[in-house]
Amino acid sequence: MFININEMIAYTKDEKVQIIDFKIVDMRGRWHRLSITSRKLSPDIMTKGIGFDGSSYGFLTVDNSDMVMIPDVSTCYIDSFKDNKTLVVIANIYIIKDDKLERFSDDPRFIAHKTENFMRQNNIADECLLGPEFEFFVLDHVSYKATNQHMEVKLDSAQANWNSSDDSYNNIGYTVPHHGGYHVDSPWDASYEFRNKVALEAEKVGIPIKYHHSENGGPGQVEIEVDFAGIKEMADRTMKLKNILNLTGFNVRKSITFMPKPFVTECGNGMHVHIQLKKGNNFIMFDENGYAGLSDVALYAVGGILKHARSLTAITNPSTNSYKRLVPGFEAPVTIGYAKANRSAVIRIPGYTITADEKRFELRSPDATANPYLAYSAIMMAAFDGILNKIDPEKLDFGPYDYNLYDLDEKERQQLKTLPTNLPEAIDALKNDHDYLLMNNVFTKNMINNHIKQLEQDYLKVSKMPHPIEFEMYYNM
Repeated sequence: MFININEMIAYTKDEKVQIIDFKIVDMRGRWHRLSITSRKLSPDIMTKGIGFDGSSYGFLTVDNSDMVMIPDVSTCYIDSFKDNKTLVVIANIYIIKDDKLERFSDDPRFIAHKTENFMRQNNIADECLLGPEFEFFVLDHVSYKATNQHMEVKLDSAQANWNSSDDSYNNIGYTVPHHGGYHVDSPWDASYEFRNKVALEAEKVGIPIKYHHSENGGPGQVEIEVDFAGIKEMADRTMKLKNILNLTGFNVRKSITFMPKPFVTECGNGMHVHIQLKKGNNFIMFDENGYAGLSDVALYAVGGILKHARSLTAITNPSTNSYKRLVPGFEAPVTIGYAKANRSAVIRIPGYTITADEKRFELRSPDATANPYLAYSAIMMAAFDGILNKIDPEKLDFGPYDYNLYDLDEKERQQLKTLPTNLPEAIDALKNDHDYLLMNNVFTKNMINNHIKQLEQDYLKVSKMPHPIEFEMYYNM
């Protein structure tokens, strides 16, 4: 929004901005906020920054936890949800070294910045363009409790098929069948007006919306797609869009979840990522003579991602719940492979992309529990490794698989390479395969170790907790 701090200060005065919200992201991919009144905004904020406790974000230890945030003034936007006129700015994280400020190497936003620099420094491409698909549920009720003697979750959606027989009120029967939500029209599509509000609000803050629609999951699953953008910019957009969804939902008493598998028998929430590369003004992923119209560069990128697919899941699918989505039969990929127009493969090349400016491939395994800065960066570092080392996916037996991978018999299935089936498998894969992330110090060993430690803690917490279905299965044994 602004080129420098002086423009930002002038705007706050001219537009009578009252509050400045500084947003920084933690390792898990959650925004945190620090607010000042506009009176406190001054030019020296770009050299002194604002101090904060880095240990509370999981970045540093308590014995040496002082960090500084400095705003990226180009990211400013007005938050129309606030009572007082509020300007939001995303901030970068710095540490104090030898009495000087230095970018914190493990700041997720800095990792995205380093990934784009790596691409250009190695003459891979000038632009990486990402187009994620955001799947989520819009629910009318959620309640949960997990204590020593009480484990319970209740979810509800007015449009869900289980409400078709509810006669406790004047029910008029507009519910969506199980697995029947794809592109349903009003009045069955209960969140249509909600999504319109979100889409229009998103475009006000610089997130161009491609489209939105109802998805397969009958209890309120929907999807929003945004226009393509670079790695860091798309991660910024992801954070802003999630924030807008939650604020809009809160205002109209709707609950939003990106949880990969909230319903056991419905399709889960993925975050498919479409990928394009450009050099100069040219899209470099198209070759009319290549498989599915892909150039060698594109196929090498596919090869890199598939080679590292198992370790990538520890970053792109970092929750225990992620692996309840990555199972056969629910439109989520399991087999590590690629194919044209095949939604059962980890990488799909859309069949409708027939020109150079459209040609791309889609990674279908990630979900939105991931930190977007880390996920997009890790995906592209794997792709860049493939390009630099000319990794041919066909020579590694990753396909192409031009058939339904869900319909294979057990013998055929055992011959294929698959994604991890649980978080510990993904953790082990990342422990054994992360050198591609460390190239040019884009990711650091410290950051990877801290990420693994957090994943292990999450898994231990969940694994110790009795599950309600275990009582059904074993209580009276």
